[in-house]
Amino acid sequence: MYQTLTNRLRAALAGHIREKYGVELAIVLERPPKIEMGEAASPVCFELAKRLKRSPRQIAQEIANGMAKVEGIAKLEVAGGGYLNAFFDRAAFWASVGAEQSDEQRAASGEKIIVEHTSINPNKAAHIGHVRNAVLGDTMVRVLRNAGNRVQIQNYIDNTGVQVADVVIGLLHMEKVTPVWVKNRAGEPKFDYYCWDLYAKATSFLAADKARAAELRGTTLKSIEEGKGEDAEVAHVVGDAIVGCHLRTMARLDIHYDLLARESEILHLKFWDAAFEMLKKSGAIHLATSGKMAGCWILPWEEEAKEVEEKIAEEEEENSQDKIIVRSNGTVTYVGKDIAYQLWKFGLLGKDFHYRRWPNAPEGQAVWATTSDVGDSHAPHFGEAAARVYNVIDARQAYLQKVVAAGLRALGYAKAAEQSIHLSYEIVALTPRCAAEMGYELTPEEAKKPYVEVSGRKGFGVKADDLLDQLEAATIAEVQQRHAEMSAEEQKRTAHAIAVGALRFFLLKFTRTAIIAFDFKDALSFEGETGPYCQYAVVRIRGIRRKGAEAGSTNVEVTKESVGQMLAGAEGNGLWELLVAAGSLDYAVDAVIGTQEPAFVAKYAFQLAQEFNNFYHKHHILSEADEQKRAFLLRLTELVEAQLVKALSLLGIEAPEKM
Repeated sequence: MYQTLTNRLRAALAGHIREKYGVELAIVLERPPKIEMGEAASPVCFELAKRLKRSPRQIAQEIANGMAKVEGIAKLEVAGGGYLNAFFDRAAFWASVGAEQSDEQRAASGEKIIVEHTSINPNKAAHIGHVRNAVLGDTMVRVLRNAGNRVQIQNYIDNTGVQVADVVIGLLHMEKVTPVWVKNRAGEPKFDYYCWDLYAKATSFLAADKARAAELRGTTLKSIEEGKGEDAEVAHVVGDAIVGCHLRTMARLDIHYDLLARESEILHLKFWDAAFEMLKKSGAIHLATSGKMAGCWILPWEEEAKEVEEKIAEEEEENSQDKIIVRSNGTVTYVGKDIAYQLWKFGLLGKDFHYRRWPNAPEGQAVWATTSDVGDSHAPHFGEAAARVYNVIDARQAYLQKVVAAGLRALGYAKAAEQSIHLSYEIVALTPRCAAEMGYELTPEEAKKPYVEVSGRKGFGVKADDLLDQLEAATIAEVQQRHAEMSAEEQKRTAHAIAVGALRFFLLKFTRTAIIAFDFKDALSFEGETGPYCQYAVVRIRGIRRKGAEAGSTNVEVTKESVGQMLAGAEGNGLWELLVAAGSLDYAVDAVIGTQEPAFVAKYAFQLAQEFNNFYHKHHILSEADEQKRAFLLRLTELVEAQLVKALSLLGIEAPEKM
């Protein structure tokens, strides 16, 4: 509701200034430092004063006196040297927030948006860094859908890349097993854990002889890309089996997908061939005939380089291979296939995948996947062009994403390049304490660091399932101690909700540019800025509501006159602050969409829980003698609950009945 009112005020101010002064200005609104100064303040008169060569305070007074009444705004006042402070109509705001809580999520409409997230290489178990990616992407999906957008969730499966090739080399050349053995082992539990260890061993094995590694990787990749031979057969089994493991892992966090877009189909259905011809025909890429890239098709930066290379000179040196689209041996680089995939997302390739249901999807999920075989005629129409695409990929891939955008621009698709949004994020590390708890041996130097980096290549890191298991084990012990009366199943469900809430909130409360040092103790705390703290606020409210219902207090209707009285005066300001906080979810949601920063909703949830707890300790809600005031306090409590539950839901967090 807060954002609705400020948008209304912003439009009214802009219109009034345009009409009265003939000036077009963008209206900036800020929140005053104290509630007594209003709910929104604009410094627009200072900018207007420069244009008109007049006093900003005089102009502010003219606007306050002359502007037509804005629905939901009680008054405008002049503050300081020329600020315009807006005061909301408190009774109207109360009624609006109350109406909002019963609103259903808006029906999806408008242009299609794609959010591609998770996109783990199918060569090992998912780890905590992958979870940050998935949680960020899933939260963006929830927020965008809540705002009424039509969103499709895609998970890109790089099943023909170097990482899968290394596992194939590990199986066939190190372990010397047969494709039949691999197929049997892939059907057993924890196959992703087995490949985790094997990948680390293969990395060491290949690092020992770089010439041998280059030869093995080259032949293995070629076989996989062409879909021929034992290498390709084993890669197919490994990739599909580990994708199944990843889907089950993410389902534990209530993360789901509409489409698994597999890289193999980009090759087998000639997506890459079509993109390659487009790139060659347009002159976007050329064949290098000399130097270290001789025989490679490369994408020159040209004008793009002038804007970018100054900032990323060192990064360019490290990532020079990213400009190679086709290697000298004829295999396609990741960035080449990604350009083809991005063209398809925007409906610019002139081709479409075939689709089939993914077998053995997690219970209750309908997951589709691309296939080069005959597709299912009942498949959704995934090939419809997107208007906007969010690619959730870690910050280390920023250069690669710039290359993909440069490829789109070189083909003449500037709008698609602009609407291809890299939703980047920093790494997740471990505190030394957490690393020790997970069983890793640290050197004295590592133990003194603020965080310890993980490495999938070295096999060092926290597997997502291990992390969830440990969080649930720690949580269920607490639940059993507090609620011995619960059934074992209820205890398990509650522990799971708290564990998932703790993990998701911990990963979302930091801005995307922050490196996260994960720690069990910090994440599971019931105090401070944590998921359990927010969940417990809901549990507390539900307890109050149950007791109020038992006493018959919830049957009392709060009159409009009572609302006006309750929200007036010094005590009313405190209640009003809580109401404004409850009614500001739309403001947080708009901030998430505008900045691609889910931390805004996490911050909103924590601050609302904090405001409620302060309110709870100041007011004796159930024992309040005045019937109207008691009914008002209970109703305010219910409004907070509805908004907090909705905010947590956007974060993918369930509020359990008891904690």
